[in-house]
Amino acid sequence: MLTTLNTSYTDTRAADLAWALGREPLPALATLDLELAGSKLQLRLLGASHQVLLEEERGLCSETVACIPGSSTPLPLGVAKRVDDWEYEFAARVEVLTPGSFAGRAQELLALVSDHPHGLAGVFPGSPHAFTALLAQRHEGQVHWRTWHAYPQDGQLVATRTRVGPRRRAGRPDDRTGEGGWPPDEPVRA
Repeated sequence: MLTTLNTSYTDTRAADLAWALGREPLPALATLDLELAGSKLQLRLLGASHQVLLEEERGLCSETVACIPGSSTPLPLGVAKRVDDWEYEFAARVEVLTPGSFAGRAQELLALVSDHPHGLAGVFPGSPHAFTALLAQRHEGQVHWRTWHAYPQDGQLVATRTRVGPRRRAGRPDDRTGEGGWPPDEPVRA
């Protein structure tokens, strides 16, 4: 789903992004509610980037990547945490692209996410390449989501990946696939 966000562009640089786990729901400009094999997931576009709320029988998980006033937790390159019965993994990277490459990558990502049944993308006023996009899937008993935060004025694209699944118990084999426990990047499955 693709939407135009009626708000000012609040997080104007990749360096403004912060990460938080466990925050209460923040006011959203657009949401997409999904049910992925028993997991309730809400993808949320904020004026300051994104929030994902995951609810399963084992509890709630909330991830926020946004310009958070007063936050002292900058966007980390990676996080691995055990929270109650959850295992949570997060990774982020910043790509710096030339203007031509940035425009092409922005169009590619917006097309991928807006046409996907588990995707939500919002374009900010003023530039067709200023956007936040989220895409979710369930893979091998775990919920995964990817996000992209575009900053065309600096040629920066922030990409994040998150994996949330049941906590593995001692002696239980690791059934994850792909590099670092992530499912393969392409193709994104519905």
